[in-house]
Amino acid sequence: MHPMPNRLYRPLLLVTLIALLIGGCTRISLVYRNLDHLIPWQVDDYVDMSPAQEEDFRHYLAEHLSWHCSTQLPQYLAWLDRLEAQPVTHENLQARYREAQRAMDTVAAEITPSTVDLLRRLDDDQVRELYAKLDKDHRERIEKYLEPTLDEQISERAERMRERLDDWFGRLNDAQRERVSAWSRALGDRNAQWLANRARWQQAFKEAIADRHAEDFPERIARLLQRREAFWTEPYRDSHSQAEQAGIDLAVDLYALADDRQRQHLEARIEDIRRDLANLDCLARADDRDDGIDRLAELSDSQGPAPSATADGEPR
Repeated sequence: MHPMPNRLYRPLLLVTLIALLIGGCTRISLVYRNLDHLIPWQVDDYVDMSPAQEEDFRHYLAEHLSWHCSTQLPQYLAWLDRLEAQPVTHENLQARYREAQRAMDTVAAEITPSTVDLLRRLDDDQVRELYAKLDKDHRERIEKYLEPTLDEQISERAERMRERLDDWFGRLNDAQRERVSAWSRALGDRNAQWLANRARWQQAFKEAIADRHAEDFPERIARLLQRREAFWTEPYRDSHSQAEQAGIDLAVDLYALADDRQRQHLEARIEDIRRDLANLDCLARADDRDDGIDRLAELSDSQGPAPSATADGEPR
């Protein structure tokens, strides 16, 4: 692989790593959804909370948002600055990817105590509701991602990635589209590995919730949130590094195949991200926090749905 000039490397890294950092979202404002996403369920979708629980959840979320904006977002801006100065190597792209993972680990650690508190206070009816909705969600994912033939899975995975990339590059050219197809073919039965891995994590999560009043419950939830790799299945573990490397290689190759128009489109999208980061209000005053959350939610919703695939080929 030949190094690319720094002026080409910068947007390549940003489009790959920021997308991974914020869970595949196309606007940096949506980073705030990660604080909810890392909690093991989407609250409104999985559990009907009591007014007291809802109030406590919003309090915790406001605290986490304020922490995240004041302590983490400045690091993201510094991270972008480092990217601009980095020489162009596959090793550097890998290193920046690891930094993105560590950033998400930091968020997971921050929200663990409040997650423990909220989960511990679920009553038996809420737990049954949670289990039923998790099971329903798993069945729907099997129907969507596993019941199609393997050839169909590969084709649909490639199409999800193309749709995501179209937002960053504009319409992909023929060579880029074929490169995405090759990436998807190389991942093979990744859908089956991903779903089996997800099911294993959810089973461990259910077992922890069933013992939510036990003394070791905080440690079990901390492990589930902060050491998810401890619950990986063997097939998933064996293929994980390969899938990561395939995603990085795909990003490198796609940018090398991009024309000037696509690069200009990408540069504009990256500048939008930097501007969004620089202009976010860090909710410094406690009495403004709820308004800040609502404003961020409105901004997030106005951007439309997030893409449905990530660089390692797992649907989202």
